[in-house]
Amino acid sequence: MLINCVVYENGTRLADIPVGRINEYVALPNCFVWVALHDPTPGEMEEVQQAFDLHPLAVEDAQNGHQRPKVEEYGDSLFVVLHLIDADTAQARNDMQVGEVDVFVGRNYVVSVRNRSTHGFVEVRERCEREPELLKNGPGFVLYALMDAVVDRYFPAIDAFDIELETIEERIFTQGGARENIQRLYGLKQRLTVLKHAVAPLLEATNKLHGGRVPQVCMGTQEYFRDVLDHLNRINGTIDAMRDTIGTAIQANLSMVTIADGEVTKRLAAWAAIFAVCTAFVGIWGMNFEHMPELKWRYGYAMALGLIASLCGYLYYRFRRAGWV
Repeated sequence: MLINCVVYENGTRLADIPVGRINEYVALPNCFVWVALHDPTPGEMEEVQQAFDLHPLAVEDAQNGHQRPKVEEYGDSLFVVLHLIDADTAQARNDMQVGEVDVFVGRNYVVSVRNRSTHGFVEVRERCEREPELLKNGPGFVLYALMDAVVDRYFPAIDAFDIELETIEERIFTQGGARENIQRLYGLKQRLTVLKHAVAPLLEATNKLHGGRVPQVCMGTQEYFRDVLDHLNRINGTIDAMRDTIGTAIQANLSMVTIADGEVTKRLAAWAAIFAVCTAFVGIWGMNFEHMPELKWRYGYAMALGLIASLCGYLYYRFRRAGWV
């Protein structure tokens, strides 16, 4: 679906145009066309491809989707793939939504193709139009604005993960529920891995737009891409720290389970020792030999029960002081 097709001249919005009139404007000096598509049909992609002479391999990647974040050069144009993380579903254990935006950037055009995401880039276009002096830099600045918006959407997801991790850590030491804690920790780790797969390749790809041989369409905007790179480094470091914390939390959870099992074992051992005394005395006096001491004694039964009760009470007292019962 075509969202909009707008032509800009010297950083100022000139007009909304149909795709069929793109050729009239791309040849004009100081003009570029910005086209936004959402889940386009093959026919729409073919029409845009012909209008801007997009590379067929890049168009094929955009149509197939599910690409790894990357920045590829095709002559004097760029093809950029970004993953979109929906912060509203970041806490969903089994339903974290990951979309994709494919950006074609040339000397006089920008084409953004958004797939599997309902969160558009209206605010990005509004931001660019509020800064005509920066928009004069052309498609390179639009690419920066799109990348910056995508990366900024990772921060709410990171915040949601951090809050969930703190909640689980508190449960480990207060409420128990070892099995549920392990399941939630592994679920969180899987979602962090999804975010890691969006950030790590993009971190490497953004380096191409900041240092070394910068593509021609990005000349003059390197410092802006450095800002994106700083954000990606920060997010990547946070993800690594959280993954380490999750590993520590899993070990702590298992340690708490071991400690709890040890407490149960101590209680069982204490009661077993108490009943072992009863069993020993009863076993000895229950052998029923004809010539045994105390068998004919009038107070033997009472003495035996008293001795057993005394010893069991003493053992209970000692185990109680030791914290075993």
